[in-house]
Amino acid sequence: MDSYNKIIYVSNALYNDGLEKAKQRDLSGAIQSLRKSLRFNKANTQARNLLGLIYYETGEVVDALSEWVLSRSLSPEGNPAEKYLEEIQSNRSQLNAVNQTIKKYNQALLYCQQDSKDLAIIQLKKVLSMNPGLVKGYQLLALLYMEEGKYELAKKELRMAAEIDTNNVTTLRYLREADRLLQDVQGKEGRKEKKEKAASYQSGNETIIQPTNFKDNSAVMTILNLVIGVGIGVLITWFLVIPGIRQNAVSDAKKAELAANDSLATRNQEVKSLESQIETLNKQIKEQKDASEDSKKIVDNYEQLLIAYDAFAQQNIQGAGDTIVNVDASLLDGQAKAIYDSLNTKVNEQYISAVYAQAEQDYRAGRYPEAVTGLEKVVQVEEDYNDGYAIYYLAQSYRQTGDLENAKKYFQRMVELHPGTSRARRSQQYLNELGQQPPQ
Repeated sequence: MDSYNKIIYVSNALYNDGLEKAKQRDLSGAIQSLRKSLRFNKANTQARNLLGLIYYETGEVVDALSEWVLSRSLSPEGNPAEKYLEEIQSNRSQLNAVNQTIKKYNQALLYCQQDSKDLAIIQLKKVLSMNPGLVKGYQLLALLYMEEGKYELAKKELRMAAEIDTNNVTTLRYLREADRLLQDVQGKEGRKEKKEKAASYQSGNETIIQPTNFKDNSAVMTILNLVIGVGIGVLITWFLVIPGIRQNAVSDAKKAELAANDSLATRNQEVKSLESQIETLNKQIKEQKDASEDSKKIVDNYEQLLIAYDAFAQQNIQGAGDTIVNVDASLLDGQAKAIYDSLNTKVNEQYISAVYAQAEQDYRAGRYPEAVTGLEKVVQVEEDYNDGYAIYYLAQSYRQTGDLENAKKYFQRMVELHPGTSRARRSQQYLNELGQQPPQ
């Protein structure tokens, strides 16, 4: 009991820490604290409800709904999560906007992968106009601006993200990178302006400014210096330079040959290194593409779960049953999986009953194709539903539609599952008429 109390105490302490961080707009830190709180006590509905509110604040509406649905299932009485869910479910336009936001954000990611940055920027602006709290939308838009060298616009988007979540690590890292790149650009522009300025030098106490293209126009001094320079140059060349050149020519040629060989070996190594980098980058691009496709499947899977949940909440059992079969439970995380299991159990209980009732009505009214469709759904979920009447009606419906192979299949199952009953005897009679021998 002492250990249990300690666990509850730690969970509550982490919840209080998350609440304090949320008040200070440190939403990332609050999320971490609340997740830790739920690891200690999954039934801490206060922590789970607050986590859902923070997800909703940062634009992650699907995650928020998942937390509130799970919270309500854990504590149905007097739970604020019930009010949050009712407010969202009663506003169909808001649900549609959430779906559109997810699709447009995924489309923006696809445009990025296709190197269509302009289209990605347009799409992200639409996303942020529909969901101005989506932090990851501001971050991706800032990255695209930095890619195009628009560092001031990037900083503007990142400051918008920081107003929502002040201590988001990704936002702060992107801000530092934008500042660094902006300083580099400003530094290059400053050095260029400095080079274009006029040259200057000091003469006594005066600073004399001289254009960089200044030339001495004194003709006499120029000619005199030229004659003296040519004479000295000829003498030095004749007596000193030429012998040295001849002596070192062979040595220089050998050194040049060795240097060329070394350069060629270095270039070959660089080529191999670049080829390896290209192969690695291609592999990373493929992995990113696969990850994006997996993310789309997961998002679509969660959308199907939300649609099924919404239909069930509105007592549309038929719609909930038709939709929940499209949900792949293996793509759901722990919390969503629990929601799916609970919803699937409730839906199946009512869905199969409703489908069977409609199928039986179709059968008795002579609408055999419609009866086949409904009874197949029932039998796939529970083969011996309603004490075998589902199988028997299904076999008769197939017989009436002329599908004798399936009719024999289900007449045979009726004989095997309910031997000695009047339905089994009638089924055997039909099997005999259709050429099916009784089991030995």
